Amino acid sequence: MESFFFNITQTRYKVTALTPSLQRIDISNGVVFIEGQVRRKIPFLELNNLDRMVMIVMVQQGELQLEDMPSGEIKKVEAGQIGVFTSSQQDMVLRAAASQQCDLFLLFVADFFLKRYLSGNREEPIDYLYEKMQYGGMLEEIGIFPIDAVALYLVDKLLHVSQKVQMKSLYAEHLVTEFMLQRFSLLDITEDVETDELALAKKARAILLQDFVHPPTLQELAHRCATNTSKLKKVFKKVYKMTIHTYVEKLRLEEASLLLKEESMTIGEIASRVGYRHQGYFSRRFFETYGVYPKTLK
Repeated sequence: MESFFFNITQTRYKVTALTPSLQRIDISNGVVFIEGQVRRKIPFLELNNLDRMVMIVMVQQGELQLEDMPSGEIKKVEAGQIGVFTSSQQDMVLRAAASQQCDLFLLFVADFFLKRYLSGNREEPIDYLYEKMQYGGMLEEIGIFPIDAVALYLVDKLLHVSQKVQMKSLYAEHLVTEFMLQRFSLLDITEDVETDELALAKKARAILLQDFVHPPTLQELAHRCATNTSKLKKVFKKVYKMTIHTYVEKLRLEEASLLLKEESMTIGEIASRVGYRHQGYFSRRFFETYGVYPKTLK
């Protein structure tokens, strides 16, 4: 076995053509992405994997299969989805699911790159994923999410870094960090939570998911969960690491990022659709969360 990551010697930001329609870009020793199209079901990437890594897989068309070779288990990412996976030193094969074209973007980040961002709090996404890599025994799916406008925006910027003349590798690492931050913020990490607490928090979350544009009041939510407001607030924050109000806003902004892909909707219409009365306030909160204004994505 050999390392997947250490492909750079004297230069940084190294571009390697894998096929006429697929290329590998080594940003640094520890951060690699592959982008382009694959058409055939035969493997286009085989990893005799010596490394622990996080993989973020975005498929805009077709379907991608990731096969864990020791177990034979196959993970799938379909068109319009982004998957987050961890891998702990096992062999794997990546292939398109059928003969149709698969348009993909694959980001591979080594554990030693993530290690610099550890906080010491295992409830933080980076610490959670890092621990998964250290003690996991196979290719593991962490979460599958729909592609949103923020993800498309950041990936597009990353794909055009080669047009920059100076500090390409540093700028690309910055974009990768932004992309990971946006993806990892979607993860609901529920470690070290009692079973009854998790059940209560999940019930409240399910109710909020049904209508986060016009959510129930705290009193109504507690009543529907057969508990009191004090306990509900405490348990919900313990499980999801944020208040109920903040979680509702998180759901609204995530939905807005999906709607921003729709060319037919104005920013004002999107703001209203997800529950904001004022477009200006919506734009400010969106920027504070994602670091980009909705009008930039449009």
